[in-house]
Amino acid sequence: MAKIGNIDVGNFPLLLAPMEDVSDPPFRALCKEQGADVVYTEFISSEGLIRDAAKSLIKLDIYEKERPVGIQIFGANLDSMLRSVEIVEKTKPDIIDINFGCPVKKVVSKGAGAGILKDIDLMVSLTEAMVKHTDVPITVKTRLGWDHDSIKIVEVAERLQDVGCKAISIHGRTRAQMYKGDADWNPIAKVKNNPRMHIPVFGNGDVNTPERAVEMRDKYGLDGAMIGRASIGNPWFFREVKHFFETGEHLAPPSMQERIDIARRHLQMAIDWKGEKLGVFETRRHYTNYFKGIPDFKPYRTKMVTCDNPADVFAAFDEVEQLFGDYQFESVV
Repeated sequence: MAKIGNIDVGNFPLLLAPMEDVSDPPFRALCKEQGADVVYTEFISSEGLIRDAAKSLIKLDIYEKERPVGIQIFGANLDSMLRSVEIVEKTKPDIIDINFGCPVKKVVSKGAGAGILKDIDLMVSLTEAMVKHTDVPITVKTRLGWDHDSIKIVEVAERLQDVGCKAISIHGRTRAQMYKGDADWNPIAKVKNNPRMHIPVFGNGDVNTPERAVEMRDKYGLDGAMIGRASIGNPWFFREVKHFFETGEHLAPPSMQERIDIARRHLQMAIDWKGEKLGVFETRRHYTNYFKGIPDFKPYRTKMVTCDNPADVFAAFDEVEQLFGDYQFESVV
């Protein structure tokens, strides 16, 4: 059983990765229903938190049904990070995760996210200070290194553990790779196989089929899988992986009716949480995968992703239900 501090997260847990404009409360709720063991918020700027920025503060919303839930923050300034921990603590998360892996330029240019991989001493000292500043378990999400020539993840993980980090999630790419090429899980396995490591080591990157999750567990020996892009528009992925773990067989894909029902719920929850404009806009990215593989579906998907009025999007769902309600999705062999 993997444990994050005193939190039992199960045998080879599946974790929903923190993803900007994706891992919001509506989507986290859907993934939790479908078998995610631990969910994380979108990453939150420490500078935004201490300045009371509305976009950062709303991301602190967490709900009992999500637990265990982690709030992820990023930054490179010690004072700001410690002050943000105090703000985050008030929402009573189960876990506080530090983002040392985001590769996007606007984050990296400030020395945060994957930018801190250029300064491992700062990475370790920030983690140590945050551990000492709170009783909430501190975890880290990071990458293999800044580039191929600077991969020191075995040493880095050990140092983070030694200053009190309770778990580490490692994306199998460097910052230089961004999301290109294949994730390399071998260095992550080296972290896990380091005899000095005793905290959970979770793998991230390219866990996009149940078979890949099994490979991460059985071949690479990791403690769990953090799932990101494979879950977008596909919250069922978590239950499909668990079914495969239990039976060795693929679960039948969700029916058309289930997809429509989830799409409706997702949109309504998003509107209820963030208002009509953002609710409509930020659920659009999910529709391609919700309805992937249906012949001649493009005109209906176009309606879903171009309509600004919620009523029009709901009407598109109704039309799809009427025209495609009996569509049978092919099972994966």
